[in-house]
Amino acid sequence: MSKKGVLIGTGIAVAGVAAGVAVSHMITKGLVKFAIERDMPKSLEKQRPKLTQGDRVKAFQECITETGKALLEKDIEKVEIRSRDGLRLVGHWYPCENAKRVIIAMHGWRSAWYMDFGMIADFWHNEGCSILFAEQRAQNNSEGEYMTFGYMERYDCLDWIYWVNERTESQYSIYLAGVSMGASTVLMTAGFPLPSNVRGVMADCGFTCAYDEWRHVVKNNMKLSYGLRGYMIDRSCQKKLHVSSKDITTLTAMKYSQIPILFIHGTDDKFVPVRMTYENYHACTSPKELLIIPGAIHGESYFIEKEKYEAVTRSFWSKYE
Repeated sequence: MSKKGVLIGTGIAVAGVAAGVAVSHMITKGLVKFAIERDMPKSLEKQRPKLTQGDRVKAFQECITETGKALLEKDIEKVEIRSRDGLRLVGHWYPCENAKRVIIAMHGWRSAWYMDFGMIADFWHNEGCSILFAEQRAQNNSEGEYMTFGYMERYDCLDWIYWVNERTESQYSIYLAGVSMGASTVLMTAGFPLPSNVRGVMADCGFTCAYDEWRHVVKNNMKLSYGLRGYMIDRSCQKKLHVSSKDITTLTAMKYSQIPILFIHGTDDKFVPVRMTYENYHACTSPKELLIIPGAIHGESYFIEKEKYEAVTRSFWSKYE
C-alpha cells in the first residue's frame, strides 16, 4: 500500500474511533439523565418497563394499577415539608383510628406512592397503622432536579420522622418502609441516630450502592460494557450530585444501625438482584430478619406470597414494639 493509502486508511480508522467515542459519550450522557434527572429522556422512556419489570406477569401489573387507583380515592390528607436544602416535599397522611403505630413509606425510582403501596396499604391500615406516604425528591409533586438514590433522600426521610412526631406528639412507634430505591433510602436512614420511637425498618428489594446497581443494569439489562462508561457515569454523578456513586451506599449505614431491620427480596428480581439484599443483611449489625420469596420479580413479593409476607410483618412488629 502506498504512503497515501496508509494515511487515508489511518484517517478513516481514527474517524471511526472518534465517531464510536462520540456515540458512546451520547449514550452515557443519556444513561445519566435516565438515572438521576427528573425528566426522563424520551429516547429511553420505552426502556423503563423492560429494565424494572423483567418478565412481569400481566396480573401483577393489573393489580398495581387497580390498587393504586383505589388508594388515590381514599380520604388522605396532602401535606408538605421543606427539605434541609430548601425543596418542597409532598406527603400523603392516611391516619388510622385507634392507631397502634405509624409507617413512613418511601416509594421507588421513577415510581409513585400509590403504585408501590396500593397493594399493601389496606393491610397496614387494617392492622392499626397510620401511614405517611412520602413523595421522593425530584419525582411527581416533590421539588428537586435530581434523584440521588438515597443519598439526600435519607435526610428527607429523617425530616418526615420529625414531622410525624410533631403531628402525633411522638406517641406512636414508627416503622420506616421502602420498596426498591425507597428500601435503600430507609436503610441509609437507619444509619442515623434516630428518635427512640423509631422501632424498625422494612426494606423490600433494596440495592447496596448506586455504582453496583447502575453497573448491574447497564451490563445485564442493557447489554452494554461498563468499564470506561462506568468511569464517565461516575464523573457525571460527582459533577451533578457532588458525591461518587460508590459512596451512595447502604452498607456503611448497616454498620451503624441500631434498630431492627426486616429485609425482603424476590429470588427472580432482574432489576435489583437478590444478592444485594444478602449483602445488606450480612453487613447489618442491628437485630435483623430475612424474608426471601422464591420466584418473585422486582417488587412482587407481597403479590405472590401475601399471607407469608403479612405473617412475617406482624411478627416483626410484635417483637420490637
